[in-house]
Amino acid sequence: MLKNILRPILADYRIIFERDPAARNWLEVLFCYPGFQALLFHRFAHWLFRLNLPFFPRLISHIARFLTGVEIHPGATIGQGIFIDHGMGVVIGETAIIGDYALIYQGVTLGGTGKESGKRHPTLGQNVVVGTGAKVLGNIEIGSNVRIGAGSVVLRDVPSNCTVVGIPGRVVYRAGERVDPLDHGRLPDSEAEVIRALLDRIEALEQQVQKLQPAPALVPTSPEKLLSLYAEQPASPEPSTASCRLRDKVIEQFLDGSGI
Repeated sequence: MLKNILRPILADYRIIFERDPAARNWLEVLFCYPGFQALLFHRFAHWLFRLNLPFFPRLISHIARFLTGVEIHPGATIGQGIFIDHGMGVVIGETAIIGDYALIYQGVTLGGTGKESGKRHPTLGQNVVVGTGAKVLGNIEIGSNVRIGAGSVVLRDVPSNCTVVGIPGRVVYRAGERVDPLDHGRLPDSEAEVIRALLDRIEALEQQVQKLQPAPALVPTSPEKLLSLYAEQPASPEPSTASCRLRDKVIEQFLDGSGI
């Protein structure tokens, strides 16, 4: 039993040195990392919570919140190797489940969407990265190896091996490309892609309108000249749909949440 308690704590301790270049020695980690301290408090409170002990688990979590700025309900299930970086403002609800080796930044909320009972908080798979200020709300499933961009609001299930950005969160697939979990500078900008597609569409429509504008009207003097002027009018250009369909797909995926 003691081994089962110490294993996740050691994993939490070791992962800090792997993911934080500022971690220099064990004293700094023990005394100056509120995320690690909050996990220590939580693992003890969670053990008491599973024993159905009243009041004291919540009291421990409240003390941990006062000392670390991280609020974790004692009922939350948290795997091993979790790194809560900085941690201030992190809120994790009662029925939340976090898989192994998750990376959570400050200001993250794993919360509910109302007063529903039962399972009402999100479930995160393994190796999930949740960026600064992101909100994951409701009883939803977040697959393994998912990266949630800073400031995103995720309200629907997300499949594994995806990147989620925006409000509401939209999935961008990164098939076949391995991404460093700490490389937040490579998050795609789906809104910029859609705006660029719409601007291209407007420019194409303006060119078509200019081509369709009639030449200055001439007053014919005879029916023969009228027929000759009509025959000289250029045929209406066929709209090119090949390039538009690709842009339409980008816009459709953005408006539809890219299949979330």
